[in-house]
Amino acid sequence: MANEQNLNPFKKGQSGNPAGRPVGSKNRSTIARKWLEATEKSKNPITGDLEELTQEDIGTLALIKKMRQGDVRAYKELMDSMYGTAKETIDLNTNDVGIDFDELMEAMKKNGKQ
Repeated sequence: MANEQNLNPFKKGQSGNPAGRPVGSKNRSTIARKWLEATEKSKNPITGDLEELTQEDIGTLALIKKMRQGDVRAYKELMDSMYGTAKETIDLNTNDVGIDFDELMEAMKKNGKQ
């Protein structure tokens, strides 16, 4: 650790962005959560009843209604919300396969398949 130097250009306690977001201001997810939790009397499109629903409930019920009308994208969005997005993985580890290609080629030659 020869010639150790401080790579941080700021003094201790000094902000790197003094004109940044004001203290106490809310981030976008906090604001979105507030409004998605806001309730209102609304007709449930599935039951037809007037209910006290959150904005999140109303949006989800709208997706369910679209899905029931045959909208495949609405179905996919609901499934992704419920179970998570499907991940496609491919195992590229060939060490587990155990194929000796020289042996395979010899066997093919013996069987006349080249």
